[in-house]
Amino acid sequence: MEKIVSLCKRRGFIFQSSEIYGGLNGAWDYGPLGVELKRNLKNYWWQVTVHERDDIVGIDGAILTHPAVLKASGHVEGFTDPMVDCRLTNQRFKADQIPLQSGTVFSFRLVREAIPPLESFQLLAQIAAPHMTAGKKVSTDDAVEIGLLINDRHNLGLEVPTRDPKSVEDFFLNLGDRLKKLPDASIASLGDDFATSYAVSNRTLQQSQAFRVLVQRGETEAKARKVAQAFYRKWLKLPVLVGPFNPTACNDTREFNPENGAELTPPRAFNLMLETHLGAVADEASKVYLRPETAQSIFVQFKNILEVSRKKLPFGIAQIGKAFRNEINPRNFTFRSREFEQMELEYFCRAEQGMELLEYWKEERLKFYENIGIPRSRLHVLTVPDDDRAFYSKGTYDIEYDFPFGLQELEGVAYRTDYDLSQHQKASGKSLEYFDEETKQRFVPHVVEPSAGVDRTVLALICEAYSEDQAPDEKGKMETRIVLRFHPRIAPIKCAVFPLLKNKEPLVAKAKEIVSLLRPHMTVFYDESGAIGRRYRRQDEIGTPFGVTVDFETLGEKDAALRETVTLRDRDSMKQERVAIQDLPAILRDRLA
Repeated sequence: MEKIVSLCKRRGFIFQSSEIYGGLNGAWDYGPLGVELKRNLKNYWWQVTVHERDDIVGIDGAILTHPAVLKASGHVEGFTDPMVDCRLTNQRFKADQIPLQSGTVFSFRLVREAIPPLESFQLLAQIAAPHMTAGKKVSTDDAVEIGLLINDRHNLGLEVPTRDPKSVEDFFLNLGDRLKKLPDASIASLGDDFATSYAVSNRTLQQSQAFRVLVQRGETEAKARKVAQAFYRKWLKLPVLVGPFNPTACNDTREFNPENGAELTPPRAFNLMLETHLGAVADEASKVYLRPETAQSIFVQFKNILEVSRKKLPFGIAQIGKAFRNEINPRNFTFRSREFEQMELEYFCRAEQGMELLEYWKEERLKFYENIGIPRSRLHVLTVPDDDRAFYSKGTYDIEYDFPFGLQELEGVAYRTDYDLSQHQKASGKSLEYFDEETKQRFVPHVVEPSAGVDRTVLALICEAYSEDQAPDEKGKMETRIVLRFHPRIAPIKCAVFPLLKNKEPLVAKAKEIVSLLRPHMTVFYDESGAIGRRYRRQDEIGTPFGVTVDFETLGEKDAALRETVTLRDRDSMKQERVAIQDLPAILRDRLA
């Protein structure tokens, strides 16, 4: 995955948003190649979903959403994720994304400070004062250094403590015991006061927080102690642990941070919607939401679209657009972001058609992914169990892709029944019924929803296309070649055009003629810089499926029969063929299809 992320930045596919200011977590900017790839994906989805069908029309709804819309849909009250925090790092997670873990749980509940508190430190400073540099400023951080100075000056015979907190504590306990036994009454008195003030009861963390650590199989108690030490350093400089108490075996738990074993807080509801305010005054009356999904604008405009389109059931309304969710923990590059784009279809039908259409759209969506270069063998269809489905759904499929970071959802295909339209009809008081002219019945239609993520699909396309192989360089030596094997219809650049030499004006002029010939039909890239082999490699790395080279044969200098022909190179096979310039548009259009 690191290679893919690096390539995306290096070649201008995807950049971190606001990178020069440290970046904005969960937001991404698409560069010159990324925006072409994304546009090709959306255009193809729109082509097969809307333009090639008679039963689907489009909409482009507003991002700003009236609170009443999302209250009726259940988002205001129920669009939440269970959130947990790591008690050590304060890192946040979705509770249901924590993997199941097993191991031994170590519990700590008593802890005390090894470094002397201020009162004890002041007593040490008095004892050490005659032996210290005049005017030297000291703090409790210097306590060990001062203690060692006293040890040396009074020949107490104590060993130098290690960095271990218990070793430091033992050093100061022994220091107090020996000081109060010295013959010098004034030093002994100060030593006795130090020993009293350094008592365990004066150094124990008040309202000590119990803390648990999960140590997985193969790890030791030392790890648990290290994590607990880090946790208690939030309050203490050098905590001395008491425990662990009652180590217990634990199986299949989600109560601990999988990265460090630290205990997580209990889950609490976290609303995922982003809100803003319209107008001059930011109050409850001016509050609106950035839509968390594109579907709701389709539902609230159902009646209007039905009237103007004059469609009969079953029919669909499609939309591509931005949505926003305040994700607890954006991760896996662009996979889980706070700002993202969706390709959604709401396909309305009669109740008795719902389950049949659910199966139909599942198959249509699988064909779509195959047609953009993601083979079915890399996809997995999960039948969402009853307990995990939305309460209004009668059936849901998750189409998953095998990303480098694991099997994850690309798209959901759900039979949402008549829940959405019924909710909006009830909340608005406006009829959203469909009138069947043949049966003379009025009813609220049911809906099947295929909902795909644009950004997730773009990431899947890049992951699927990424490949490394061996190819000869200009001298015939084998080297590693990075290739993005995009399906030609999705590739950001369709064809690159190269003059063999940039200092030969006839070659350059002819190459630019070819660019002008092809540009009305496809995205073309002109490159005259560097050796021809290097230019091929650059285009392979960004996924350009075809390369056209203008050479001396094109000018007819070596063979008059080859005049007005060029070399056409295939990215994947690296094979080359001679074709006539006049045939290039037709040949490339055919292969791009």
